[in-house]
Amino acid sequence: MLQQATAVIDIGSNSARVVIYQESSRYGFHIICEKTSKVRIGEGAYAKDGYLQSIGIRRAYLALKEFIKTIKLYPVKQTICVATSALRDAPNQKAFTSWIKEELNLDITVIDGQTEAKYGALAALNLLPIKNGITIDIGGGSSDLALIKNSRIIDTYSINLGTVRIKELFFDTNSSIEKAKEYINRELKKLPKQFKHQHAIGIGGTIRSLSKGIMRSEEYPLDKIHAFSYNIKKYQEYFDNIATANKTLLPYLHISKSRFDTIREGTLIFQAIIDSIGAKELITSGVGVREGVFLNSFLKENNLIFPEDINPSIQSMLDRFETPHNNTIKRKKSAKKLFTLFLKEKKLSNAYLKTLLYSIELASIGYIFNIYDSHQHAYYATKHEFNFGVTHKEMILTAMLLRFGGEKLYDKEVYKKYKILLPHKKELKILSFIHSITITLYENSSIENFDFELEDNILTIKTDQSLYLAQEKLKELERPSKIELKIKDNQEIPQYKF
Repeated sequence: MLQQATAVIDIGSNSARVVIYQESSRYGFHIICEKTSKVRIGEGAYAKDGYLQSIGIRRAYLALKEFIKTIKLYPVKQTICVATSALRDAPNQKAFTSWIKEELNLDITVIDGQTEAKYGALAALNLLPIKNGITIDIGGGSSDLALIKNSRIIDTYSINLGTVRIKELFFDTNSSIEKAKEYINRELKKLPKQFKHQHAIGIGGTIRSLSKGIMRSEEYPLDKIHAFSYNIKKYQEYFDNIATANKTLLPYLHISKSRFDTIREGTLIFQAIIDSIGAKELITSGVGVREGVFLNSFLKENNLIFPEDINPSIQSMLDRFETPHNNTIKRKKSAKKLFTLFLKEKKLSNAYLKTLLYSIELASIGYIFNIYDSHQHAYYATKHEFNFGVTHKEMILTAMLLRFGGEKLYDKEVYKKYKILLPHKKELKILSFIHSITITLYENSSIENFDFELEDNILTIKTDQSLYLAQEKLKELERPSKIELKIKDNQEIPQYKF
């Protein structure tokens, strides 16, 4: 197992953050440390021709000094520090970066808007279940967009529209919202015409705050922002209310206090961009520039994209929970055989095959915690760690299949909680049945290949070897109604004498 770690420091106009990524294998990684400071390095700059002011410089220095101390506590092999809009717009940029290098021995790379957009898109493309769309990253000083088609970044563009910029130019000077809108729309006219798509990928604090607000207002069953998606038109009134609200009303719109100072400006920018590109659906990204910077290094030998058969979250869990990878291919093959039989009987939708195979691959991760109730441990680990490359529906279904462990095909209370994200309970029972049979067969026998037959609601398991131990466990499995289970194996024993 590799112990190499990479630290990424991201200095934005509004906040600075350090994230440390631990590599567990060729395609596995996870975050072992994350710290944030609202340095607002760009404070006062936009009203002063872009020059960084002493108040922001002081905060940035103190935050970076602490970040460096933190990094030294971990096995970090390389540290990459990037700065975005506030620094690239600042005439005194070089003076600041040279001073930081001299005082803290930290190299800061100031990236342009298109590179910033590329990093955000790189993270979204690898860590979200998307192949097409436009990424929107609303920062403090700029908004950066990337056009993605067929899993490729086609174009990038950066606009001088940021929350801090709009705040200082208009809201802090008591200008009207209409003047702010005019400025925003004037800047958006510079966006190339090809930036049109019905799917938007939202990156950055503003869009995440809006998504969190929607989740709270809807009492969404999952507390996971990454991959949360919604219909934009449905929440248009909600966005309008935020953009025009007095700060005292923001708590009632489910906005966090930390976002009170820039959420109205960010919402104005968000609405204008959405209208400009014609987006109808949005998926929220919990990853962005920092992950893009890391992946730009981590995947440099793979054309900056994970192989199609690799899910980085699954790879990371298998690595960290020291799960033996034995028989995974055989298990998935048997599960697919069973799935196909029920599919032919029109008892399942083909859309669930991928998720079923995820659950087969992750079935043994619970054993690292405790052999007893291992399926419960696998459920909790999956619910919290299975973050990348899947929708919320795929994630929670995978976790639920792991949770039941063959004892209950579904728990009514748990099902009720996540009902809006799960298949109908009839399909869930069958999927759980398939998962449980597969795991039971391979954990209670040394047989690698099985054949199955489904006829007249009788499922027959066929093998020319003995399933003596597995047979006892299979009989204990709860089955969907009307489904019978039969076993055709070979339990002959040699003659013996007493």
